[in-house]
Amino acid sequence: MENVINLLRESGAMLEGHFLLSSGLHSDKYFQCAKLLQYPQKAQAALDDVVKKIKEEIKLGKFKVDIIAGPAMGGIIAAWEVARQMGLPSIFTERDENGIMTLRRGFELQEGQNILIVEDTITTGKSSHECVEAIEKTGAKAVALACIVDRRSQQAEEFRWPFYPAVKITANNWQASECILCKQGLPAVKPGSRRNI
Repeated sequence: MENVINLLRESGAMLEGHFLLSSGLHSDKYFQCAKLLQYPQKAQAALDDVVKKIKEEIKLGKFKVDIIAGPAMGGIIAAWEVARQMGLPSIFTERDENGIMTLRRGFELQEGQNILIVEDTITTGKSSHECVEAIEKTGAKAVALACIVDRRSQQAEEFRWPFYPAVKITANNWQASECILCKQGLPAVKPGSRRNI
C-alpha cells in the first residue's frame, strides 16, 4: 500500500486543501487519479496487487469474472488496466442526459455474466452502486468491487461484494453544514467531473 501512496504523490494525484467532492461532501484531501493513470507503468503498478488478490480469489472459487466495468469518468481507465492485466474485456457505464448511469455505446451484457466493478476513488460508493444498478438491469451480476483509493470514512457500511482497494487513506469528509474549513472561511474547490445531482 505504501507503494501506491508513493505513486499518488509522485504523479500529483493526491491533493490537500478544501475540496467539494462529487458526493457533495467537503474534504481536506482530493484524489485526482487521472494524474496517476496517465502513466501506463504507474497504472499497472498501482493496480498490480489488486489484480493478484482477485486472481487468487477466482482460483479459490470465491467468484468468477467475465467482464470488467467502470463507471465514467474515473473508472474507465482503472477498469481498462485491470481488464488488461486479467485478459478480459472492459466496458464502462456513463450518465445519460437525465444523469442516470447506464450502458451505452453499444456495450451489451448477457444474463448471468459476472462483472467486476473497478473505480479510481471511492468516497461514498454512489457511482459504484449506480454502475451495479445499470449492470443488473441487463441480467448480469456484480461479483466484486475494486478501486485504487478507498477514502471512505471509518464508519462506512461494508459493501455487499468482496472489496479490493489498492490503498485505504483516511481523509476528513464533512457535510457542507459541518465543514470545518468552511467555518474557517477557506474557499472550496471542485476539481471532480460529476455535477451534483
